[in-house]
Amino acid sequence: MTDFAAIDFETANECPSSVCSVGIVVVRDGEIVDRFYSLIHPEPEYYQWFCRRVHGLGPEDTEDAPVFPFVWEKVEPLIEGLPLVAHNARFDSGCLKAVMQVYRMDYPDYAFYDTLWASRKHFGHSLPNHQLQTVAAACGYDLTNHHHALADAEACAYIAMKLL
Repeated sequence: MTDFAAIDFETANECPSSVCSVGIVVVRDGEIVDRFYSLIHPEPEYYQWFCRRVHGLGPEDTEDAPVFPFVWEKVEPLIEGLPLVAHNARFDSGCLKAVMQVYRMDYPDYAFYDTLWASRKHFGHSLPNHQLQTVAAACGYDLTNHHHALADAEACAYIAMKLL
């Protein structure tokens, strides 16, 4: 796969619609050509302690951030016509569907590919786990800012270029 957009969401709470940041890395002809990151005002608007512990974001970070439809207006042209890739695509596609439903937006039938699945198929039991940072390291990528949406999307893009 040489043309795709890697995507990663972070959420504020247990609701898949509560996206509070998004990272996008666009790959064309096997090269990263664009990156996009934005904080998002989450819906519903509250943060669970366990989510804050994972990504470090809280209401103070997103109180002035745009709501999802305004962010997606910028994302949509970047990813137009491209398949989407995520590590654990079920999570990220679920977030995208849920937040679009909250805002009554039409969900295009995005083709999602999963680097978690690709890792399990490619590496099997040779890795201690198939978490993003483990797989990234196995593919030669140093993920130093794990759980920052753009850093995770970039690691996912790198994995996808190696495994998909």
